[in-house]
Amino acid sequence: MAILISCQNLSKSFGTRPLFEGLSFGLFEGEHSGLIGPNGTGKSTLLKILAGLETQDEGSLAPRRGLRVGYLPQKEFSEVQPEGFTVREKLARALDGLGLEDYEADSRIETVLDKAGFTDPEQQVAKLSGGWRKRLAILEQVIREPDLLLLDEPTNHLDLEGVLWLENFMSGLRFSFLVVTHDRRFLERVCNRMIELDKRYPEGHFNSVGNYSKFLENRESFFDAQSSREDSMRNVVRAEIEWLRRGARGRATKQKAHIDRAGGLIAELSELEYRNSQNRSANINFSASGRQTKKLVHAEGISKTRGGRKLFDKLDFMLRPGDKLGLLGSNGSGKSTLLKMITGELKQDAGTLKQAEDLKIAVFDQHRDQLDLSVTLRRALCPAGENVQYQGNFIHVNKWAHRFLFRAEQLDFPLSRLSGGEQSRVLIARLMLQPADLLLLDEPTNDLDIQSLEVLENSIKDFPGALVLVTHDRYLLDRVCGALIALEGGDHGFFGDLEQWEGWKSARKQNSKPRREIPPEIEISSPS
Repeated sequence: MAILISCQNLSKSFGTRPLFEGLSFGLFEGEHSGLIGPNGTGKSTLLKILAGLETQDEGSLAPRRGLRVGYLPQKEFSEVQPEGFTVREKLARALDGLGLEDYEADSRIETVLDKAGFTDPEQQVAKLSGGWRKRLAILEQVIREPDLLLLDEPTNHLDLEGVLWLENFMSGLRFSFLVVTHDRRFLERVCNRMIELDKRYPEGHFNSVGNYSKFLENRESFFDAQSSREDSMRNVVRAEIEWLRRGARGRATKQKAHIDRAGGLIAELSELEYRNSQNRSANINFSASGRQTKKLVHAEGISKTRGGRKLFDKLDFMLRPGDKLGLLGSNGSGKSTLLKMITGELKQDAGTLKQAEDLKIAVFDQHRDQLDLSVTLRRALCPAGENVQYQGNFIHVNKWAHRFLFRAEQLDFPLSRLSGGEQSRVLIARLMLQPADLLLLDEPTNDLDIQSLEVLENSIKDFPGALVLVTHDRYLLDRVCGALIALEGGDHGFFGDLEQWEGWKSARKQNSKPRREIPPEIEISSPS
C-alpha cells in the first residue's frame, strides 16, 4: 500500500505535562484506522497535528506530495450556523475551491444527501437537531473526497439510528480515514487497523492490523510477553546485583563492561516495571444489598403519554436479582421516563408497576444533575471527614480518589475544573457507596475512555442485583444485557440481542409489522 503520511518521533506537551513522546508510524492508502487510548494521551491533539492545525514540539511529518486532508473536530456541528443557509447550500459551500463543474457538484450533493437520509435539502441548517447537524458536518468533509479524513468522536450526539447510519456510511468510503472514538462496536465493524496511544508501550503506541477484536487479542499477547519479560529480567538483575555485592573490582576492562551491563539491565527493568504499572484503570465495583427477593420490579400493561405524545403502551417486564435489561430508542423515545417510573418518581397512565418492599435503588444520571460543580473533588467523594465507608471498610479519601484515577493534587479542585469523563467517574464513585438491589444507569459511558469502559463492563456483569442500562454503547449492551426493550414512536419491542433489534428497525422502515412478543427463549439475565 502506498503511504499517505509518515510520522517520525513526534512529541507534544501541554504545559509541563507530556501528552506523547517519540511517536513514529505511517498512514496508508485503503486503511480505515481507529485511534484509541486513555483520556489525556493526546488523541485529539495528534489529529490536529496531522491536519496541520497544530505543530509538534519535536519530530517530523512527511505527507505525500499533494495530499488532501479532511478534518472534523468534535464540536464542529454545534457551532453557530450562518443565518439563511440551507442543507444544500452548506454542502455547495463545502465544494468551493475544488474546481468542479456545476453538474459534478450537483451529482456529489445528491449522492451524499441520499446516503445521509436528508429528505428536505432546502431545510434551514439552524433548525436541524444536534444529531442531524453532526451528519451534515460529516458530509461537508466527505463530499470533498479527501485522500485522508481525520474524524474526532464522530459518533458523539448521534442516537443509535444515527450511529448505525454512520457505520454503513463510513464502511463504504473509498478513501482512508483515521477516527477517534470510544465506540467499540463501531471500531469492530468499520476499522481494519487500530492504533492505541498509551505510555504502557515502549514506543508510546501499539499498532494492530485488523478490527477491534483482533486488536484485543494482539494486545493481550503483547502484555503477556511484556510481563514475562519483566519476570525474566528481574531474575537476571537479581543475579547481577548479587555479583556486584560480592565486591567485583571495576578496574579491568572486562569487569567494567560487566558493571555497565548490570546498570543497563537495572535501568531496563525499571522502565519495564513502570510501563507495566501503567496498565491500570478505574477500579469499579458496585455494592449489592444481598436481598433474596425473587421479584424486585414487576410491570404489567403500563402505558405513558407525555406532552400529548404516547411513549409506550401495554409494556410488560419483570426484574429479578441478576437480571440485566438494556433500553434502546432514539432521543425522546421515553427511556429516561421509564427509568423515573421504575423509581416511582413518575406514575404510569395505565397498568401496574410494583416494587419489592424497601427496594434499594441506585441511579446514575446522564445529565450529572447530582453534582454541585462548586464543591471540591475531596468533598464530592467524601462529604464529611477523611474516610469513606465501602463494603464495611473505611478507606481514606486519597486512596479512594486514586482508585478512580484521580491525582492527589486534584482533590482540592472544584468539580467545574474536571473533564466530562472525570465528572462521570465522580458519579460512579458515589454510586458505589450505595448498597443497592437495583442499578439504573442512564448513559454512564459518556466521556469514559475505553479502559474505564472495560472495567465498568466487568463490574456491571458481576453485580448480583438487577440492572437497567440506557446507553448508546452497543458493545456494552451486547456484552452485558440478556434482553433489550426498544422504544420507538409509541411502539416497543422486546429482543434477545442487538441483531434482533436491528432487524426490527429494518422492518419498521419497510412498513412491515415488527415483532413485539417476547420470544420464549429470551432471558433477561446477563449473557454468559
